[in-house]
Amino acid sequence: MTARDASARRAAVVGTLSTTAVFAALALLAVNAPGWSKVRDSFFNGHHLRRSMPDIVRGFGLNVRLFLIAEVFVLIIGLAVAVVRNLPGPALLPFRFLATAYTDVFRGVPTILLIYLFGFGMPALGLDRPWNSPLLWGTVALSLNYGAYVAEVFRAGIRSVHPSQMAAARSLGLSQWTAFRHVIVPQAIRRVIPPLLNDFVALQKDTALVATLGPLEALRHAQIYAASKFNYTAFVGAALLFLGLTIPLARATDALLRRQERSRR
Repeated sequence: MTARDASARRAAVVGTLSTTAVFAALALLAVNAPGWSKVRDSFFNGHHLRRSMPDIVRGFGLNVRLFLIAEVFVLIIGLAVAVVRNLPGPALLPFRFLATAYTDVFRGVPTILLIYLFGFGMPALGLDRPWNSPLLWGTVALSLNYGAYVAEVFRAGIRSVHPSQMAAARSLGLSQWTAFRHVIVPQAIRRVIPPLLNDFVALQKDTALVATLGPLEALRHAQIYAASKFNYTAFVGAALLFLGLTIPLARATDALLRRQERSRR
């Protein structure tokens, strides 16, 4: 065994022991608190967890569908807005202005307010089905909100590509638009994948906000159960489902970041 391997093994052992000690201390503080028995019965009740989970799991399927649909539109909107904001030339100034205004407005308004405005405002216009669905407009609100954030991520990625890449492409005879589309944008997308994954982790969590419009997703089912049984364990069950999806995404993001750092080194 080399000295480096021995050092790594010692570091792993020390890290494991320290982590175990910290969590054990936190657990002891919690279970010895005066109100622990009430908290355990209200939030960690196995009976209520088993009773509430089937409906919550069924509702969580709606959260996942909302996430997958919104994710596609977020990528399309974000990339389109970022490209428009980077288009050169005075003739395209109105389009750049509109793209900037969209980004400023939809990043500046809280997500929950956008969901209220779209989810309750658009059906009030008296549109025919399916255009009067609060679920549809809640998804639209999420897509527009996160599209503004993702547009800034894409724009930063485009700006991070060195100008020499465009100069080299133009020297090969490519037009400015062709060089931008085939040389600049692919490099930018590769660079922004980790921050995009972070945005998608947040998007998955915020699908629960659509519950304010009435659809029976995971949070809504947990609310109904808690209101009928006066027990909050259902909320813990819903939180566990979201963690089961967001934590793997977060770890995948970390792994991708480490891989990119190794490749740069």
